[in-house]
Amino acid sequence: MKTSIDLNADAGESYGAWVMGDDEGLFPYLSSVNIACGFHAGDPLTMQAAVRRAAQHGLGVGAHPSYPDLPGFGRRILEAAPEQVYADVLYQVSALAGMCRAQGVALRHVKAHGALSTRAWTHAPTAAAIAHATHDADPTLPLVVLPATLLETEARRLGVPVVLETFPERAYLRDGRLAPRSMSGSSIHDPREAARRAVMMVREGRIEALDGGHFGFEVDTLCIHGDNPNAVEIARAIRAALEEAGITVRAFPVPPASGPQAQR
Repeated sequence: MKTSIDLNADAGESYGAWVMGDDEGLFPYLSSVNIACGFHAGDPLTMQAAVRRAAQHGLGVGAHPSYPDLPGFGRRILEAAPEQVYADVLYQVSALAGMCRAQGVALRHVKAHGALSTRAWTHAPTAAAIAHATHDADPTLPLVVLPATLLETEARRLGVPVVLETFPERAYLRDGRLAPRSMSGSSIHDPREAARRAVMMVREGRIEALDGGHFGFEVDTLCIHGDNPNAVEIARAIRAALEEAGITVRAFPVPPASGPQAQR
């Protein structure tokens, strides 16, 4: 059984007068954040403020690149060529890295957002483009991935360090995919249920599947969606339940690179 776990959430997901999520309410319960880089949400001032707030709370900071889709919040799959995905991800990670460097904060990881991440679960060219861009931005940066996906496979093949993520407030199918949001029961809004699932994920490395049985996995970090209307209450309940179970919440250690590229 794990004795510690990272707890992350997406952050900086605002744009102008439009605000998604409650960073100020969420940050005290987290150990890491994934900051939007302007393509699905966020703008330079929002990114700068999110980095500053994360530093004040001692949180690990990651870049959260997306398809260029502000109107759709990055949740629409775009038919982008791999070279476009590579350039878009490299651009976004580099922008946040600059914001971090200006404030003396280390950029610790990369995590693809929404449909870009979903596409990379099953589409090898997209997965490889994300992994290549992460490596080329900084070969020591880990990529946060859903277990048993092509994004994990491609990252490992390229020697990109991998951090395995699960979602206690999203339902899973037996094959390890997240249940589609259109499916009844795909999102968990009850903080107590999300907390129960979080403890089970860390203690047992498995969770009940929405279509029956269980899905088993390794886990390094738990994610809370900042746009969940009960995100702050869920984060508070999860953190309390983990600590009550003797599990320390802290930022994940950066894993070593592996695979053929790691030997260069």
